[in-house]
Amino acid sequence: MRCLIVDDEPLAQQVMEEFAGRVPFLEVAGKCNSAAEAIEVLRHTQVDLIFLDIHMPRLSGLDFIRSHPDPPQFILVTAYSEYALQGFNVNATDYLMKPVPFERFLKAVTKAYELHRLRNRNIQTEGSIIPRFMMVKSGYQTVKIMLDSILYIEGLKDYVKIYMEGKKPVLSLLTMKGLAETLPVDRFLRIHKSYIVATDHISTISRNRVMIGEKWIPVGENYRDDFRKRMFPQ
Repeated sequence: MRCLIVDDEPLAQQVMEEFAGRVPFLEVAGKCNSAAEAIEVLRHTQVDLIFLDIHMPRLSGLDFIRSHPDPPQFILVTAYSEYALQGFNVNATDYLMKPVPFERFLKAVTKAYELHRLRNRNIQTEGSIIPRFMMVKSGYQTVKIMLDSILYIEGLKDYVKIYMEGKKPVLSLLTMKGLAETLPVDRFLRIHKSYIVATDHISTISRNRVMIGEKWIPVGENYRDDFRKRMFPQ
C-alpha cells in the first residue's frame, strides 16, 4: 500500500516513516507538512492510505477529509483525544494517539491492509477479473507468487509462510484472515486457524486431516463443516 504522511511536526513524520519502513506491505509515497501540500500530492500521486494529523494550522485534518470528494483510507494521528468521535464520524480507518507505540501502529495498518485487499477483491469480482498471481512483501523484497504454484499457507503469529511447488517458502507480514478474504474462494480453503490450502493439491483425505505433497495438515474442528461441503458436495 502506498501511504502518505501528513503532519506539521517533523519528529512525528520521522516516527511514522520509520514505523512504515518496518512493515513489508507499506511504501511511503511522500511526506507533507500541511493539508494543502497533501491536496497537491494527491492530484498526481496514487495513494492508498494517509496518516493524518488532525491539529494542523490553516486546514485541519478533519476539514481536509471533509473537503475531499473521494479520499483514500486514512488513519488519524493526534495528541488530542477529544477529536476521537469526530474522527470516526468521517469514517477513519483507525485513530492513533501520540506518542504512538509500534504495536498499536501495526494493528491499525493491518486493519487498513485487510480492507484494501477486500475492496480490490470486490472490484475484481465485479469486473470478472480472475487473479493469476499476487505480490507480497518478504523482507526488503516484493515477490510475485503465481496462485497456481501455491500448495498451502501456514499462519505464524504476525506472519504467514507460503509454500509453493519447486520453490522455497516465502515469509510475509500478512494475516490469515486477510489472505482468506483475498484468495479465490473456488481454489483455496481455510481448513484450520493456521492453514489455508489449495484444494487442487489435496491428494489424500484421512479423518480430520489432508495430505498435500508429503505433509499432513489438520482440519480444525471449527472448519470441518465447510471443508466437507466443499470436498464432498451433494
